[in-house]
Amino acid sequence: MHRVHAAFIPAAGLGERLRPITGHLPKPLLPLLGKPVLQKVLERVDLLLPDRIGINLHYRGDDIRQWAEDSVFAHRITFFPESPILGTGGALKNAASFLDHGTFLVHNADIYSDVDLAALLERHRADGNLVTLAIHDHAQFNNVIIDGNGSFLGLHRAGTDSLPGTRLMAFTGIALYEPAFLAFLPDGISHVTDAWQRARAAGHRIGTHDVTGGAWSDIGTPEAYAKTVFSLLRADGETVFFHESSSGCDRSRYEGYVSVESGADLSGASLRNCIVLAGCDAGSRELSDAIVYPGGVVQVNLTNLFGGPDAGMIEIGAGGSDRRYFRVEHAGNRTVLMQCLKRDEEFERQAAYTRFFSAHGIRVPRLLSVAKDRPAMLFEDLGDLSLYSWLRCRRSHEAVEIMYRKVLDQLVRLHGGATEQLEDCPLLAERIFDYDYLRWETAYFVDRFVIGLLNRSDHDRNALDAEFHRLAAAVDAAPRTIIHRDCQSQNVMLKNGTEVCLIDYQGARLLSPAYDIASLLWDPYYRLDDKIRERLIAYYLDAMKKSAAAFDADAFMRVLLPCRLQRHMQALGAYGFLAKVKGKPSFLKYVPEGLRLLKEDVRAADGAYPLLGRLIADLHFNSGR
Repeated sequence: MHRVHAAFIPAAGLGERLRPITGHLPKPLLPLLGKPVLQKVLERVDLLLPDRIGINLHYRGDDIRQWAEDSVFAHRITFFPESPILGTGGALKNAASFLDHGTFLVHNADIYSDVDLAALLERHRADGNLVTLAIHDHAQFNNVIIDGNGSFLGLHRAGTDSLPGTRLMAFTGIALYEPAFLAFLPDGISHVTDAWQRARAAGHRIGTHDVTGGAWSDIGTPEAYAKTVFSLLRADGETVFFHESSSGCDRSRYEGYVSVESGADLSGASLRNCIVLAGCDAGSRELSDAIVYPGGVVQVNLTNLFGGPDAGMIEIGAGGSDRRYFRVEHAGNRTVLMQCLKRDEEFERQAAYTRFFSAHGIRVPRLLSVAKDRPAMLFEDLGDLSLYSWLRCRRSHEAVEIMYRKVLDQLVRLHGGATEQLEDCPLLAERIFDYDYLRWETAYFVDRFVIGLLNRSDHDRNALDAEFHRLAAAVDAAPRTIIHRDCQSQNVMLKNGTEVCLIDYQGARLLSPAYDIASLLWDPYYRLDDKIRERLIAYYLDAMKKSAAAFDADAFMRVLLPCRLQRHMQALGAYGFLAKVKGKPSFLKYVPEGLRLLKEDVRAADGAYPLLGRLIADLHFNSGR
């Protein structure tokens, strides 16, 4: 059973490398996207179901005690105050009577990781170790000597050579112990590493478990803390975090990675790669690569925060594409390099579409050059702010509607004027979003979402296919224009916070423009107010009537609901594929809204697709799966 008797969280440290920030806040209470590091640690530790949790205290111990007593873990926590600090070994000896009833876990309070603690416990018990250290290959901290069997041999001293047949690894700050280990700890101040060596000398096995490759951060310096926060954002497919109690983001400008904690005020600030801690006022300052704390601002060195394969390259973007994007300097200007896996038809289309769209007044990134020897292009840098990230900040209905009108203006140019000049882009003229492609989308939904993600196969596929046939036929029969095909909020950039630019348009095809409108206004990434959506549809229809003489508003409205059904099934299929096949679980957070929208669609269809309606009504997603 994956269970330990107790867990112990060393939290007494002074946090000296994090000063001056820790002059106001103890290191274990530094927030990671709304949760203190200590809470993240306790949530991880709780996976091993400890009956009791010990926390030692010293520096700003009252702050840690107060937080812990207000937490959901309070009833299991016992505090061990220290004066003076007893060290990593003395802390365990001080809590010996608390820990000596069974296997216990020790997890440092300043470590963020995704270490599989259950696997660590399995290894510990299978090997019969007295101690099992979670280790990894981390060049900056590698000083633990292990042999070919993974046994701990000692600590490497600077300036000495490694022994043949051994290698150096780093201790993660996470370990499992048997109570007998406590006998190797002296009373008073001591280091646990010395006790490891004494236990080994006495014939006990000090084993290790290699967790190289997972997420791990030692939040010991301002740089390490900032990089941890921004890495968490990136892993979740986000660039910004605004605590629900923060204020003023709608009156600020922000680029790059930004995290704003509880009660912080951003009014008038301009931020790029910044963290604003709880209760702080960023004022009207222009800040970059900084942490705003109660006493002021700490600049942090974020060089190569997300470095590319070559010096000076910074990887940007966190979407579902296999394409990679890097910010690079070119001719003295900041530009974006796009690299693809291969030079294929879609690569060539992106270059052709970019030139075509630009020529017809559609705002896309300017194409600066196309590499001749590899699948790469250089584009204008539009910045980091997408419509999606802009919407993460609470904004007035008026501001949201104005911004969406700007996006619709671009789509009107695409659906109207550009479509009328389609002969200027032969590669696009041949890309029809036809019946077969529409049927592929609905099969994708069933295979990747219903079966692949939800494990539901209790449906009549042949009967469903008959309804999918009718749905695809209805969409396929509608008048066609050029469509973006994936016009959702993450594919709309806001250069300088205001100028709307479309990206990721290499999949553009010919289909009813209702598909784009469904993608934008019924977007699982952002729930629009129903009244705003109604006004935006009216705005779009009016603009299209003025822009395109051939536009049929009645035909558009007839096919809008079928396009919503198609689009939402496609999106859910994509979320299942990206999460299960591509290993990008961050997309699962959009499933609940996507499924809600799809259920809304089938209800609005009023029995037109009865089998599909019954299937969708019975689909449920457990976000904790």
